[in-house]
Amino acid sequence: MKRLLQLLVAVACAVPAFGQEGAFLGKWDITGTGKNADSVYWLEVKKERGTLVGYFLNRSGSVYKLPAISIENGELVFDVSGSGGRKQTHRARVVGGKLMGEVTSGSESVKWIGVRPPRWGKYDANAKHTFGKPVELFDGKTVASWDVQAKRKPMGWRLVDGVMTNDAGANNLVSRQKFNNFKIHCEYKLEEKSNSGIYLRGRYELQVLDDFGKPAETHGHMAIYSRVAPAVNASKAAGEWQVMEAVIVGNRVTVTLNGKTAHDNVEIDGITGGALDSNEASPGPIMLQGDHGKVWFRKVTVTPIIK
Repeated sequence: MKRLLQLLVAVACAVPAFGQEGAFLGKWDITGTGKNADSVYWLEVKKERGTLVGYFLNRSGSVYKLPAISIENGELVFDVSGSGGRKQTHRARVVGGKLMGEVTSGSESVKWIGVRPPRWGKYDANAKHTFGKPVELFDGKTVASWDVQAKRKPMGWRLVDGVMTNDAGANNLVSRQKFNNFKIHCEYKLEEKSNSGIYLRGRYELQVLDDFGKPAETHGHMAIYSRVAPAVNASKAAGEWQVMEAVIVGNRVTVTLNGKTAHDNVEIDGITGGALDSNEASPGPIMLQGDHGKVWFRKVTVTPIIK
């Protein structure tokens, strides 16, 4: 009888934990609170072969599968590696449909809030769109259309013969104007072994990379960084001018590089590393990465989609 009672108690305790899994499952756009509002994360919790698994974006870098994730006393718990390899422990509960969490590393902690991504619906980047008036973010004459990401850091960009170029390690440029659905046209070239990025709405990076002749992969030129590899590597050699165009509608994007299709109405699964924020339903700026290698831009044009 005692053994039976122990078994019944164990089952009773396990049922709530099992039932709570459903509240955590799915994708979460995560933002730090208060002074840590620029701390942006992304999480997906799912079941694979009956086991709880998680995929995480730790502010920058790549989306990766967590080594372990669990529910302990009603809390979602997982560890990640932070700067310097220090362990960071995330704990979170679902409260009012939001994921209320905190990450601790030693004596330091950051509270954060996770919300569900938008319900995008059936968007089509290849549909017949009605376009508005083009917005010249860079026309070879001025950088007045741009602000910077790091406010206390020098811009580090300058005009040279009608071209906008950075010093390696410069600031990231953020357009003063925000956009919702649009077409973007960029013309640029890269120094050898250099890289940059073009962020759509400031959240989704299309990788810019000197990878001429290499296989297409999730970190290659025009990849949706760490998420979707381009269909083909259409890169030109370093020092040659390259042309990209992208149309983004909702969470769908079509991208061409040097006249070849890199993405054909591909679904964007979530924000990428280095995103300015995780407010996916809101319009956002264009961001050009300048804090990596050297790059030259001679044209950046955004044409809003009005219908």
